[in-house]
Amino acid sequence: MKPGLKRGLKITAAVLLVIVAIPVAIITSVFIGTSAIVDGVELEGVARIVKDGIVDVGVIDIGDGKVALVDAGNDAQGKAILAELSRRKLGPDAVEAVLLTHGHQDHMAGCHLFPHASIYALAADVALAEGREGGKGPLTKLFPVKPTGVKITRALADGETLTLGSRTVRVFAIPGHTAGSAAYLVNGVLFLGDSAGSSSSGALMGAPWAVSDDQAQNHASLHALGERLRPEAATIKALVPAHSGVLHGLDPLLAFKP
Repeated sequence: MKPGLKRGLKITAAVLLVIVAIPVAIITSVFIGTSAIVDGVELEGVARIVKDGIVDVGVIDIGDGKVALVDAGNDAQGKAILAELSRRKLGPDAVEAVLLTHGHQDHMAGCHLFPHASIYALAADVALAEGREGGKGPLTKLFPVKPTGVKITRALADGETLTLGSRTVRVFAIPGHTAGSAAYLVNGVLFLGDSAGSSSSGALMGAPWAVSDDQAQNHASLHALGERLRPEAATIKALVPAHSGVLHGLDPLLAFKP
């Protein structure tokens, strides 16, 4: 091989290595210092946490052999979710609703497995969830915009209340990670999606900057949510981030500091 060609191949290989290494390093940094998701955690008789790789899914019993999901996981085959349904002696048709915390693909991959479910998201994330617009974060804006196959049944608004079977779900807009990031409060369990995480020391963390549209807005949203819920702090039993372990009570949110 000619020296010039060999040198060119080495340079090309080095460039490709850097291109691959940078996003890998960024994604790895997102999870440094976070607590681990624990599969099978039962929350206040309301929900069970299912670990689906790097994300969790909340499975909420809504009565009469039906469940609602908070997000639909990162696995298009939905193995962890289907195993949980099987454990309950239920099938995919038992899923009546999927409450999306935001429109990133790692939280929606299993939606197609539940054709009878209504799929909900905040209005500001409908286009993102359906793949008609892309992410705006430093890393997510590099991903191609393409249809996801997800069709939002109904767009939600901040402050709305849903009735799903025997459960009441309160909807809160917490923009920043994405424009339409949502939190869902169900009988004292607050699902936060990617808008927050839990550290290995038990503190609440904000959304990772690399995959968030606006980190400053995310921090402001978490502060505002804490203040909205402060009057009912005694009733908040658990905080559920999507990529890390459960925190207990509202205090971690009230104490949040960027």
